[in-house]
Amino acid sequence: MYAQVVIETKTDYIDSLFTYEADDSVKVGDIVKVSFGKGAALKKAYVVAVSEDSPIEGDCGVPETDTDAEPPKNKKIRIKKISEKFEEYSLNPEIIDTAMFMRRRYLCRMIDAIECFLPAGTASKRGKIRRPLQGSEEEIQQISELTAEQQAALEAILPAITAGGKAGDGAQAGNTASDRLFLIHGVTGSGKTEVYMQLIARVLEEGRTAMMLVPEISLTNQIVERFFGRFGREKVAVLHSKLSAGERYDEWQRIRRGEASIVIGARSAVFAPLDNIGLIVMDEEHETSYKSDKSPKYETVEIAIKRLKAFEGTLVLGSATPSVVSYQRAQEGIYRLIEMKERYNAVPLPMVKTVDMRQELRKGNRSILSYELSAETERCISEGRQTIFFLNRRGYSTFISCRDCGYVLKCPDCEISLTYHKSDGAAVCHYCGRKISIPKECPECKGKHIRHFGTGTEKVEEYIKERFPGVGVDRLDLDAIKTKGALNKILGDFKKGKTQILIGTQLVAKGLDFKNVGLVGIISADVSLNIPDFRSAERTFQLITQAAGRAGRGDSRGRVIIQTYTPEHFAVQTAAAQDYAKFFAQENRMRRLLAYPPYCDLCQLMFVSPDESVAEGTCSWAYKKLKESLKKSEQNLVFKPQPAPVKMESGKYRYQLLVKIPKGKRSDMAQHIATLKKIITEDKRNKKTDYTMLIDFNPYSLV
Repeated sequence: MYAQVVIETKTDYIDSLFTYEADDSVKVGDIVKVSFGKGAALKKAYVVAVSEDSPIEGDCGVPETDTDAEPPKNKKIRIKKISEKFEEYSLNPEIIDTAMFMRRRYLCRMIDAIECFLPAGTASKRGKIRRPLQGSEEEIQQISELTAEQQAALEAILPAITAGGKAGDGAQAGNTASDRLFLIHGVTGSGKTEVYMQLIARVLEEGRTAMMLVPEISLTNQIVERFFGRFGREKVAVLHSKLSAGERYDEWQRIRRGEASIVIGARSAVFAPLDNIGLIVMDEEHETSYKSDKSPKYETVEIAIKRLKAFEGTLVLGSATPSVVSYQRAQEGIYRLIEMKERYNAVPLPMVKTVDMRQELRKGNRSILSYELSAETERCISEGRQTIFFLNRRGYSTFISCRDCGYVLKCPDCEISLTYHKSDGAAVCHYCGRKISIPKECPECKGKHIRHFGTGTEKVEEYIKERFPGVGVDRLDLDAIKTKGALNKILGDFKKGKTQILIGTQLVAKGLDFKNVGLVGIISADVSLNIPDFRSAERTFQLITQAAGRAGRGDSRGRVIIQTYTPEHFAVQTAAAQDYAKFFAQENRMRRLLAYPPYCDLCQLMFVSPDESVAEGTCSWAYKKLKESLKKSEQNLVFKPQPAPVKMESGKYRYQLLVKIPKGKRSDMAQHIATLKKIITEDKRNKKTDYTMLIDFNPYSLV
């Protein structure tokens, strides 16, 4: 018998399958050790196919001498034997099939796709079982009768769950029909989580497994406590990158052994080694964090759908602000749309007021808070209710400039403006993390008037503490949660009422559920509008709506105040009116006219090199090569090379070209790009040139 394997090595030059002789015990998904290349050391490899047939002459086997060379044609190769099997754990055919799908879909290396499914860390040498969130509480919820909308959602989805079932060995199952793909469009506080939990309970009754995915690790603990209370600790496993490597390893093994039937986690939890998956839930499905920004640059929803196909499982997406792409798919019948328009507690959605900050300036108010937001905060404090301030900019000031000549302090490695962090006493690059001391004089004109401009969450925190003395104030952003346990403490103090005012970035806008929040103040609704990206209006609408949804989740109606310099923008107006349908209609019309997603696919080809001339030159060369491979009518789909908006990052120059792919043509264009990738691999190999090409289909950021 013969096995085709993927060698565990990070190089494009040998990103192919190699054939070894195997005994009858070897199966797809096994991890083995093989002799590879000239060295004596064994390499780990992953079995992706087995066959009784001998490889034909010229087959891509392992040459005896030079493994990097193609075997001579019409010459029989002496096939090496698999040396041993890795016994600690293995994968399964469904996982291997999904990894191969990722390779085709995202044009990544096979080993990069396979490694997504592997556990981090190793077994404890002392045999200790490392369980995350041991100190988490169990939130016992008293479930009253479901609302009519919750009941209707359950009744719409349950038939798909009860009709599903494991098909064969997983990898050979048929396609998932559209009647197993659901999008719940439910306003904030409509009770979507209870629907998810009851669906999962039914899946477990069917003897199957489930995943509950959330967009941010910060949301995991709140969900975990509810699931612990409902299903018990032993049935629930947690997977996300903030766990220690040992904790992730032990949780992975519990899942692989079938000891946990529910997996909760962020994006990477979609790769959990569950078998017989009956349901995957993606809460807050619109969040950009569901798109990987590292290779493989996968879409979580696509991996979820692919995995569910193997088991005839059900996908449920949920959001108060669905992405334009998802909502359009629902309009086209790809997803079945379920609407939940009322809050479960029958309390009306919060009252929303927009404040024009241009008028505040005319009135002489130059502070961070408008007169109205300041007064509402005082009232909220006097009523014993809590306030959330949202600003999607961390740090103290957004840039540092010389008032004499206008020079702006930039990162020497990334060439972008540095953000002043008062707590660090330094200017920080938010791309590479580099910290630089604040100069006492201007590097350009030697002037002494170095000043900080703009407002970040640190400055808001300082101002709020001065403005409302004696009030418990805390901040939730990436800088505040660097130490282990900091996140849980911040959220725990707010939940217990120790913190009366919480200031934060988008972390506070994503699904947090606190009953005593009476007021949400959106400090600047314009931050995301100014990003040069076709999704900026969508992102702005989502952030405002989600942040506003944190108010009034208890028994009393909440209030929201939106501060903006562009109150006339349709994204701000529709968010203030909490009118998703109107926003979607206008945004979707624009996408259709400009042929942006969901009416096309985009592909970004990024060329990165420490030498700017190499990055620019190879990008231009690739542009010509790609155009030459296309029909004349398709050549206008490839846009001319240009520097990336962030031209330099971590000391490397970045040039890009964009490809706009008409609907239904992604596979064809992917073949052309895959051919280009092979040409580039050979070019780099022959010329020993130092550059990298990165491929990203439908990037969520073009920066």
